[in-house]
Amino acid sequence: MEAVTRQHFFFHDQPLRAFPAHKTIPVTIVNEVDQAVIPPNFRFVDRMVLRRGVEPAEDSFRSGCSCESDDACQYTGCLTKRKAYAYHSHGAKAGLLRSKMLNSKEPLYECHAGCSCSMSCPNRVVERGRTVPLQIFRTPDRGWGVHAQAAIKKGQFVDRYYGEIITSAEADRRRTAAAFSQRKDVYLFALDKFTDPDSLDARLRGPPLEVDGEFQSGPTRFINHSCEPNLRIFARVGDHADKHIHDLALFAIRDIPRGEELTFDYVDGVMTGDLAGMEEQEAHGEMAKCLCGSRKCRGYLW
Repeated sequence: MEAVTRQHFFFHDQPLRAFPAHKTIPVTIVNEVDQAVIPPNFRFVDRMVLRRGVEPAEDSFRSGCSCESDDACQYTGCLTKRKAYAYHSHGAKAGLLRSKMLNSKEPLYECHAGCSCSMSCPNRVVERGRTVPLQIFRTPDRGWGVHAQAAIKKGQFVDRYYGEIITSAEADRRRTAAAFSQRKDVYLFALDKFTDPDSLDARLRGPPLEVDGEFQSGPTRFINHSCEPNLRIFARVGDHADKHIHDLALFAIRDIPRGEELTFDYVDGVMTGDLAGMEEQEAHGEMAKCLCGSRKCRGYLW
């Protein structure tokens, strides 16, 4: 039995060995429930993977702030932020998302590699990356889950949701090819925050690109849904020319003690479909049941 256990944890360690972010801020994997391991066809990545038909903006369209100091980015109407001061910059709340932003669904505009400020700029919270050690663990009834190995403050950045950025047509193809389309939808997130049929940017007028985290992603890929979550996902923009491939950043919406499972609402409180038609859809197996078990559980994911 001891040999089996050692082999079991050896397989857990394998997927993380090539994951750069694991070496600075640890990610661990543990299973005390069964003999399941991370799928062998899954690869941990710490950046978005652009697939065919997805292109970043040309260099000639890129721009950044020209603030003379990091403090200038916070106090002088930095071009990048559009005068939206998203983060606290001083004191015990430094780096935390302000309540007015946390309670909204507004996008976050940050400084980036094209800006003149340093990496210490108070407007580079997501840019600096994850600072929270995470553990992926096996749940008794919902597959894998994630909890933090340290307490998280309300408004604190946790991590980005990474994956393959694909076209809408490719996303539809993958849904069709999946054995269960509802299961595939768990890993697909539309980058539709800036979609606008009247936009001057042709890339924002059509169907939005989608992020597929099923086979390539970071630890947030294993975070479960809850109808009463402790995290919220925000659209985060660095260079404004790349709005079509914006980041998906997860922030804590309340204080989270160490060891509590991390969750976010996969549909952010919006039920897709006609509520009156739920029973009929369920009868045909078209509704995905929710297993979050929270007091506010809606009963279905979508």
